[in-house]
Amino acid sequence: MKIPQHSPSSKKLLEDEEQCLKEPPSISKITTKKLAYIPLLFLIYFQVSGGPYGTEAMVGAGGPFYAILGIIIFPILWSVPESLITAELSTAFPGNGGFVIWTHQAFGPFWGFLIGFWKFLSAVINLSSYPLLCLNYIDPDLPVSSSSLPHYFLISVSTLFFSVLNFTGLPMVGYASITLGILSYLPFLVITTFAIPQIDPRKWALLGQKGRKKDWPLFFNTLFWNLNCWDNVSTLVVEGVSTPSKTLPKAFLSTGLITCFAHLIPLLASTGAMKIDLDDWVNGYYTEVGEQIVGKMFKRWVRIGAFLSGIGVFQSQLSSCSYQLLGMTELGLLPAIFSTRSKRFNTPWVGILISTVIPISVSYMKFRHVTSVVNVFYSLGMLVEFAAFIYLRMKFPDVERPYKVPVTKLRNLIAMCFIPFGFLLYVVCVGHPVVYLVVAFLTLLGVLWYFCMKIFQAKVWLDFNHVMKKLADYENLGYYDQIVK
Repeated sequence: MKIPQHSPSSKKLLEDEEQCLKEPPSISKITTKKLAYIPLLFLIYFQVSGGPYGTEAMVGAGGPFYAILGIIIFPILWSVPESLITAELSTAFPGNGGFVIWTHQAFGPFWGFLIGFWKFLSAVINLSSYPLLCLNYIDPDLPVSSSSLPHYFLISVSTLFFSVLNFTGLPMVGYASITLGILSYLPFLVITTFAIPQIDPRKWALLGQKGRKKDWPLFFNTLFWNLNCWDNVSTLVVEGVSTPSKTLPKAFLSTGLITCFAHLIPLLASTGAMKIDLDDWVNGYYTEVGEQIVGKMFKRWVRIGAFLSGIGVFQSQLSSCSYQLLGMTELGLLPAIFSTRSKRFNTPWVGILISTVIPISVSYMKFRHVTSVVNVFYSLGMLVEFAAFIYLRMKFPDVERPYKVPVTKLRNLIAMCFIPFGFLLYVVCVGHPVVYLVVAFLTLLGVLWYFCMKIFQAKVWLDFNHVMKKLADYENLGYYDQIVK
């Protein structure tokens, strides 16, 4: 290929990029200690759920029967396809960017950036909900629950406190997740044990209450919010998982079973043993369940469990957010400063800081609006992600896939994605008008940000990683086209 003449500074830049061509651009050059299998399980567990805290609204919105049915069926219809797709694409197209890399390779840098923007906003706004959820379990007589300023101050301090552990690295977060997972679930084991003699199975068949309408948007938003985000672990695969092709499928299967039973067992116990008044079943009601089934003092233990669960979910999702920003920087979609690492712990501290400040800024929103905004952003990203999965199977059929979804025919792949795709469309379509306004406004900001970044790259106003641009221009093919070729 004939190389045109360049200025000395441009020539130096091209020489640096030619050196980068010798290595896959999306994979970090810095080696870090990998997660062991058990810490990985708990990290995924907190990515997806973190326990039954926050699921009470499902019972109030749809009744015990539909809540139980949702916990049983939804993981099969949604969690299994999402985790299988994540396992395949994470091993075929590895990198800190995870789903951003997949979409970038399928549809180009604009859609790669946009899905990264949607998913990042979904994750960081979601982070603000966990301090809020913890406050729902705090006694309403406390001053923080009745005064807005102490309430906001407590959320801000808690969020900053939760983020500290992430600076020490993924292994520390993983091992902390084991302790947090066990301790946060212990109250439900006690509740279940005390509830067994009192259970009346007929209560499980209760469809609702006379004169009380079902709130299906709240039901599905709560169900979806508590059992999604399986693909978030894709941003941690390169730096956190050993032999992903073997480890990820087993980890997803184990975590899926753990998560399903972790929700189902206390739900069966509490709805079967309690006198059902659906108006009582709102977020935080498990404290009352613990008090009525076990005893008054046990209410405090449920609150402590909720607090520990909130810490675990926050730590896990903050990790994926920060490494996603690192991956987007490696793709040249964000300025190089976003990839700045701690010299001591080798963690992306700028990404952690950004992913901490944004949740604090949106923590004043009502909890229901928080979950709805999170779900709409996440669903938009997943719609593109499912489309990218199908397209990459067609575009790169010969790329080595260390783990491959055991479905070969294209029509069967589309069928596998059909129900999750339809559910995503439903979640997008049942949002509150305020949610649509927020989503549209932030999406517009994201599009403007993308084109501003293009200008900054062209003008060399900021330092960017140009490797992916160079690779995309090479013989008009992308990086993985070169692998196939």
